[in-house]
Amino acid sequence: MLERSCFLPILFATAALFSTVAPAAAQNLTPIQDAITSGVIAMPDPVVQSTAPINVVPFEFDPFGTNLVSASWLTGIGCPTNATANTGNASFPVTDPACPTSDPQDGHNQGLFLVKTGPTTNYAAAGAKLVGPGAKGIVLTELGYDLRKSTSAVTPNGSHCGAGAPRFNIVTSDGVTHFIGCNSPMAVMTGFSDSWIRLRWTSPGTVAFPTFAPTATVSSLSIIFDEGTDTGPDFFGAAILDNIDVNGTLVGSGPTGGK
Repeated sequence: MLERSCFLPILFATAALFSTVAPAAAQNLTPIQDAITSGVIAMPDPVVQSTAPINVVPFEFDPFGTNLVSASWLTGIGCPTNATANTGNASFPVTDPACPTSDPQDGHNQGLFLVKTGPTTNYAAAGAKLVGPGAKGIVLTELGYDLRKSTSAVTPNGSHCGAGAPRFNIVTSDGVTHFIGCNSPMAVMTGFSDSWIRLRWTSPGTVAFPTFAPTATVSSLSIIFDEGTDTGPDFFGAAILDNIDVNGTLVGSGPTGGK
């Protein structure tokens, strides 16, 4: 059996290669994160049997089989909108103040659970690819998501929200890759509660790194979670997202399982 140390030269050589060929290496990302970005972009889009304009399909990018990342839509962990709770004697409505609107197709209060256990330098990531006619060949006017986190994007309480994860990776039709991190650039918080925050980036091209023209079209769109339990301010290595927003269309449900 090969020792783990035997894989390290391969890993760093791979990371260096991907970092070299990445269309646009973002200044806030580590070489490993740049390499992960290129690896995820190279993955083929999943085939989904759906007529929905946008499908958010979880993936696990783990070429070395570390089993330290996970991605899945899970029932019961999303931001509740017009949900129903029960005391045992009577039912009552539940809507979190952060998410007065939601995906009307989400009947099970699903949330997108993304996890990276261990170090950020592990060449692996959780995430989701956005596919469908509402996610490709479009001009972006708005991106966002709801995040299970208390009152602020920078508090250590709740889901991880770092400069590099969870982030939108946007490939424009000219082949250049751009990113928008959870708190880099800071989003407009349009709703919040003790449990959730709603983050929105309007005019994404003007705030992404690198920037892109407002009229540029999108050839690939994904969410990447690749910051581990060694990254603050929370050192949690996990995030729960809901109501993924692309140009005002909210996606709060999807296929379960990351593979």
